[in-house]
Amino acid sequence: MNKLIEISEQIKSLWPSIAIGSITAEVSVKASDEALKKALNREAENIRQSKAVEEISKIPQIQAGRKAYKAFGKTPARYRLSSEALLRRCIKGQGMYFVNNIVEINNLVSIQSFHPICAFDREKINYPIMFRLGKKNEIYHGIGRGELNIENLPVFADCRGALGSPTSDSERVKITPHTTSLHMNIIAFDGKESLNLHLAGLKQLLEHYAEAKAIEQSIIQ
Repeated sequence: MNKLIEISEQIKSLWPSIAIGSITAEVSVKASDEALKKALNREAENIRQSKAVEEISKIPQIQAGRKAYKAFGKTPARYRLSSEALLRRCIKGQGMYFVNNIVEINNLVSIQSFHPICAFDREKINYPIMFRLGKKNEIYHGIGRGELNIENLPVFADCRGALGSPTSDSERVKITPHTTSLHMNIIAFDGKESLNLHLAGLKQLLEHYAEAKAIEQSIIQ
């Protein structure tokens, strides 16, 4: 894979352990089959039975992300990692929502790994991407969140501006039934050690449930 993403020096200086597991593929986006829904519900129920809400912030991957947000100047309780928000939903028994096979795969790997994952439609991106901090007065429309203040939030951005973050993906590059080329990124604030394992799991799920082809992956630091 060519270097599609670079991490800004500002982020690396404030949080040196940051790493991103990146995967691209040609995929078929469709409604999730029952096996995928059951796998996601089963994982959500395992989380509900094994953890309490007050324990979430102590999970090493979540704890690292929260500390990183503080180092960047963002309040982690107000701008939660998407993985933390998913875990809280599981533990509260609010049930999983189903959108399409890619969103379900994203959420399944996220609650298994405790890492936030961003999924982008590659055709809507102008590469290269910089993973940087949001600028003053910079905003974008988060999926299901409306207008999001991303100042000091770590974001993926191309020449047109921010297009996703570990808190929320954006409307601009969201996955739709028309998506054929996918770019997913696992953000690990606690270092790269587990990324190969989770990339392998993500690849397997994409192949099985989304007919993924031309898969390429890399780890960015």
